[in-house]
Amino acid sequence: MTRLKTYPLASRRSKVNQAAFAQVCRKGSSFREFYASLPEILAAKSLRTVVQAIVQAHRRHKPVLWMLGAHVIKVGLSPLLIQLLRRKIVTALALNGAGVIHDFELAYMGQTSEDVAEALADGSFGMAEETHRTINEAVREGAKREWGLGLAVGTMINKKRLPFRRLSLLATCQELGIPATVHVAIGTDIIHQQSTADGAAIGQTSLADFRKLVGVVAKLGGGGVAGNVGSAVILPEAFLKAISIARNLGHKVKDFTAFDFDMIRHYRPTENVLKRPTLLGGTAVAITGHHELMIPLLVRAIIEEL
Repeated sequence: MTRLKTYPLASRRSKVNQAAFAQVCRKGSSFREFYASLPEILAAKSLRTVVQAIVQAHRRHKPVLWMLGAHVIKVGLSPLLIQLLRRKIVTALALNGAGVIHDFELAYMGQTSEDVAEALADGSFGMAEETHRTINEAVREGAKREWGLGLAVGTMINKKRLPFRRLSLLATCQELGIPATVHVAIGTDIIHQQSTADGAAIGQTSLADFRKLVGVVAKLGGGGVAGNVGSAVILPEAFLKAISIARNLGHKVKDFTAFDFDMIRHYRPTENVLKRPTLLGGTAVAITGHHELMIPLLVRAIIEEL
């Protein structure tokens, strides 16, 4: 052991420096003071990267696309996302089919999310009359007008003046003219259980939305932002195909920021949102945490920076 080679500690490169440590906030501090007090290490540093990317994209009029799993809506985050939509900070939304259901039910009665285990026992799971009838009717009407599914449901919510429409992401996007696309896997949503479901209309309107998503993705290059928040499969897959089509058509979709927020790490968001799309250039950020905590922190930080 006496023959081991050592070196002076001061000559070593250390990954952690006290200059990056968290600062103690005084009682009653502002959010800005709290945000500035976070350590410049790991996830806190990554959070700042996402915040700055979104702020810079907004200032440069580049697209900011958020792809949302339905859980994000049902944990009560719609008011925060609507704030970003109204301020033109988020410029496009993509949802899966379940997101439409929660969005509609919130607009319809200010409540959503049934107890699946309890309802499954007697076969009543997914059998709410108004949900399937109203959404499927809107989808059929959208198909007739050659609309996408997101526009069809958002238009219906506003046209019917549903009492809690201020909570609807789709209605807000329709009102503001913001692209809101819906990407459906047949058989995965409760509205597919009913005779009112029209497979041709669902497929037509969802395909129209996929093509609209391609148009959004095509403009991401050179400073745009694409975020996946809580979709483990559907939206990462749709995003990857949209990237391929856009590049095939000659759009230089590179040098953008991709981020993924979720409670656990999943294969497809990691590969199809973060790694593969940024291989030609760009920044990829993954942050693990509960949406109901992380998204309010992210949104408030963005607002403060602007």
